[in-house]
This record gives sequence, C-alpha cells and structure tokens, in this order.
Amino acid sequence: MQDRKAILAIEDDPELGSLLKELLETEQFDVTLATSGEDGLRDLQHTAFSAVILDIMLPGIDGLEVLRQIRSTQTTPIMMLTARGEELDRIIGFEMGADDYLPKPFNPRELIARLKALIRRVAMDQKTEASANNGDIQIGDLKITTKSRQVFAHNTLLSLTQVEFELLTILAGQPDEVLHKADLCEQTLHRKLTLYDRAIDVHISNLRKKLSQAGATSPVIHTIRGIGYKLTADNGLRA
Repeated sequence: MQDRKAILAIEDDPELGSLLKELLETEQFDVTLATSGEDGLRDLQHTAFSAVILDIMLPGIDGLEVLRQIRSTQTTPIMMLTARGEELDRIIGFEMGADDYLPKPFNPRELIARLKALIRRVAMDQKTEASANNGDIQIGDLKITTKSRQVFAHNTLLSLTQVEFELLTILAGQPDEVLHKADLCEQTLHRKLTLYDRAIDVHISNLRKKLSQAGATSPVIHTIRGIGYKLTADNGLRA
C-alpha cells in the first residue's frame, strides 16, 4: 500500500480550510490544518510534511513571514495561495523561496495537479541526487556540484531554492543553446506554461541577482524575447 503523504495547509478561512482538508483527504493525503502562521510553524517543528499550502493573508504572522521562517531551516515544497491581482506578493514570495503559487479562487483539480507535481519533483530530485556521480559543471565563475547540489559563483556558495538549482543546472548543462520557457516550466515546475505565467521569469530574475551579488561576471543568462533563455560564457567549459 502506498504511503500517504503528509500535507500542512495554513489557512485561516474556516470554509476554505475545510474545503482544502476534504479535497486533499479525498486524494489520499494526510492533512494537518493550521489556522494561523504561528500554529503552522509549530506543526512544522514536530512533523515532516511532504508539502505546505500557505495562504498569504493570515492573522498575526502573515504568510510571507511564515515563508521566510520556513525557508530559514527547511526546503519543504511550498505552494502559496494568493488573491487575484496580488502580483507583488507572488513575486516577493518567489524571491523568498516559494515553489509555486495559485490565485484564489482556484480550480480544485488544478490545486491537486500542482501539488502532486511539487511532490513528484522532490522525489525525482532525491533519486537524481542519490545516483549522481561526477556530473559537475563549470562555466566561467560558476561551478555546480550535482552530487551535493551545491552551486558556487565566484567561489561563493549560493543559497538557491530547488527550482532555482534545477533551472541553473539545465541552462548550464546546455550552454549557448536557447531553451524555450515552456520547456523550462515543464522540466522544473512540472506543469504546462499558461498565459501570463511569470513564474519562470521571476526565478530567472532571482538567479541573476544571486549571481551578481556573489560577484560573478560569467556566465550570463540572456533573455531571448518571445522564446526563453540561454546561458553563455566566452571562456566557459563543461567539466
């Protein structure tokens, strides 16, 4: 019998919280419902969850602060729930380490599909990490050690989210090649790219900032308008 995955839903709205719990339990998840950020953080101290569903608008500690505190100690996949039009919150959430977001009101089937994709990605990462050997990539000031999942830029260890690590590894593994944003979305977020979907753009922006802050001048991630991205370095080579 397949193990039931444990999900933490942090949602203060009683009606939506009950809906989430019922929906997820129907899909054979074990659900813990927290009605405040404080309760959610306490639950995380005692239980290893497969994923967290986090509402941005919470009483007391808001969702972004909860996200920051989770990311300071854990890499558990986090899906944010945001009200429509709160684009700034979504961007800040990605910058702070969220893996995905879903605007409210949401389609229940889409929530389940995205949640399962997040959990699958973690499982795939663990398998890749367990089987990786001598797959290091070095381009310019950048070095990626795939076995330990560490990234160094200009000899500085970068703190990357899972999505950022995967994006950078894919781009660095195919230097000078234009990679379509739709393909990057499927490879890293495990879902189809939708109209006005800027998730990949925000993750790329975060990568550029982190590389720049570390003092790395090479490689460079270029935007290919209307298509996607490519990573280049004049003196880059793949180890």
